[in-house]
Amino acid sequence: MKLKKVRLITFGLLMTPLFSYAAVIHVSNGESIQAAVNKASSGDTILVAPGTYRETVYIDKENITLQGEIIKGKRAWLDGGGKLNDGILAAGNGVSISGFAVKGYKGNSIMTQGANNYRIVDNYVQGGFYGIFPQFGRNGLVARNRITGVEDAGIYLGMSDNVDMIGNEAWGNVIGIEAENSRNVLMEGNFIHDNVEGIAASLFSGLPIKDAKNITIRGNFVVKNNIKNFAPASSIASSVPSGIGVLILGAKNSTVENNIISENNTSAIVVTDLVTFGLATDSKVDPIPDGVQILENTYVNNGTKPVAPFKEMIHVSGNTSADIIASGKERTSCIKHRTSTVEIGTKKWNECEIGATTASLKTAMLDQPYVSPPLNIEQKGRLTYLSVCTGCHAFNTQIHGPSILSIKALYAGDPDGLVKYISNPVKKRKDFADMPKQDYLSPEILNSVAHYILDELKN
Repeated sequence: MKLKKVRLITFGLLMTPLFSYAAVIHVSNGESIQAAVNKASSGDTILVAPGTYRETVYIDKENITLQGEIIKGKRAWLDGGGKLNDGILAAGNGVSISGFAVKGYKGNSIMTQGANNYRIVDNYVQGGFYGIFPQFGRNGLVARNRITGVEDAGIYLGMSDNVDMIGNEAWGNVIGIEAENSRNVLMEGNFIHDNVEGIAASLFSGLPIKDAKNITIRGNFVVKNNIKNFAPASSIASSVPSGIGVLILGAKNSTVENNIISENNTSAIVVTDLVTFGLATDSKVDPIPDGVQILENTYVNNGTKPVAPFKEMIHVSGNTSADIIASGKERTSCIKHRTSTVEIGTKKWNECEIGATTASLKTAMLDQPYVSPPLNIEQKGRLTYLSVCTGCHAFNTQIHGPSILSIKALYAGDPDGLVKYISNPVKKRKDFADMPKQDYLSPEILNSVAHYILDELKN
């Protein structure tokens, strides 16, 4: 490791230094990125030279900048070799991850776990179950990344608030980009093409966050999202229908504006509720989309080869294609210039008000960094459940792994057994994918999360 520190000092009357230094830590090909993270302090930058790095990087420190250097077109590649589960995991607030190429990981290529004020910018991701996965955080930026070959969502924003997803390209994934159970999100200027499904603003039951709202989908290119679904059969993503450009699933106050949506075989836009979409609900979740606004968009050759059941809906309507399909229930939604669109199921929708636009929205991010309160060990256990466990486990339904209820039943009164399993899982259910080790978490955190799941957690 080559460590270079630049010290900034301010002298008072007694010539006492008031500022400490921030370090720039250089990692060369063949060295360990994790070793550099272990050395780093808050405010430090880690510069990683082009080369191949076969490791999982875990950042649990504040305000760390992890930057892959791009030299003459060559990048720092993180390569899981089809064996490692995770590429970069970041639990520290204020983390910045940029300039990397990530491939060959079975689970998450880049994931934040409860981190706030993060930046994930200018990365290339190939393969994995989730490509870029910010989970349970506030005030984030995901911009100018390129993601392909992911078995779920190329960019999957889970249970997050105040996030901008801007200028990304996603292709060859099951879902291009998705905001799930998230609030105040701007998806703008993305190129989403040749996925199973393009863009999704979705709400699911059984997760700790019980709503999804204020999602703005604006100025994106959403093109030819028609490929065959290749998600694992055990994943809820395996039920995603092909050919939908933009899906609004149960989300409230979602706006679709100034997008170019072209050649999506089923429909440009589908708005539906959870029950109609075939998903479970619970008493704490309102499954019906409300306040959806479909403003001015450009539609070209959508809905010409729809999959079931949308094919039957289009046929019964007497149309040969559809720009907008509303399937099931909704409330107080509107469409602008509806005479220029082919619509199905929107009879009760209103015409949007003249002048309706999201132009005044410049960003969904906060004006100032979110101030994270200090946490005791019990609170860290709860945060770990929210930011790690819920990525695969819902309370009473199946997302990717078994439900939390079944886990509580299996390990009732045995937190040590649950800790042992989380640290070194063995396959118990043939219908589910292998659970990755969570042994990067400290024994204290593992013990705390096990007690939280078994003793305190309710839906």
